[in-house]
Amino acid sequence: MNIQSAISREIFVPRDEKLLVAIEVRRRAKRKGLSFRKKDYLTFLCLSVTTNSRPAQVFITKVKRYQGTRQFAKRSQWSVEQLRQVNGINPDKDTPEFDLVFDRNSDQWVASSAAEKCMFVQVLHHACQNYWEAKLGNPSSPGEQKIPGAPESKKSPGAPCQTNFVNCQKKLMGDACSVNMVIYRCKIFLNRMKNSMTANQGRLQREAAAVKPSRRSSPSPPAVKKMGNVMRRASQVLSERGERLVRADEKTSHFFHGAKQFAEAAQKLALQQI
Repeated sequence: MNIQSAISREIFVPRDEKLLVAIEVRRRAKRKGLSFRKKDYLTFLCLSVTTNSRPAQVFITKVKRYQGTRQFAKRSQWSVEQLRQVNGINPDKDTPEFDLVFDRNSDQWVASSAAEKCMFVQVLHHACQNYWEAKLGNPSSPGEQKIPGAPESKKSPGAPCQTNFVNCQKKLMGDACSVNMVIYRCKIFLNRMKNSMTANQGRLQREAAAVKPSRRSSPSPPAVKKMGNVMRRASQVLSERGERLVRADEKTSHFFHGAKQFAEAAQKLALQQI
């Protein structure tokens, strides 16, 4: 079970909410008063919608998983009506940084990868559009239909403000089901696979370094022979891991180009059908 499925099952399903997307993040700027101790938890930003209300409420939830446990803990939650601005930082290229500005606070985040941030912003924009169109877009009765040539009515001071997306790439403001989502999901999967293999290789290197004999100790010949065998096996394992990592990099590049070609073909097909 992947992380998103586990978060959905533990946090959102019991609350009658559907999880749309979850990404791992860290703060880009340290808040005042926070200690400088090493973080012993992972932070996830989750976007969910209710399944038992119309229009469906949209929520952004901060979830944490502490070191040494596989369970997730819900920390903070905001509704889309509290979300004033989404700042994509750079409108010209994919970057992992983004800001979320709410009524009473703002957070500066860095996603695990640019692809995760782009997917989160695109799904969030689509969810916000659907919510505000359902809440404000349709008149409640035929008598409230707009008359051609009539002056537009101004919003009351208490009317809610819609979420403003700034410094976001234009491709992220389209449909959340577009071919961009296919590319982002492929990039996220391949990036996680590469990070997992790199972490395993680092763990094997640390284990091999731990079995090296100390210079101060003078082990007996059988112990030296045993350590030599362990070192040879560790070296062989590391070599095999290195070869697999190289092959994984080659497969990653192949999958990426394949996904890009698929996206281009799908886009051409969509344009032909217009």
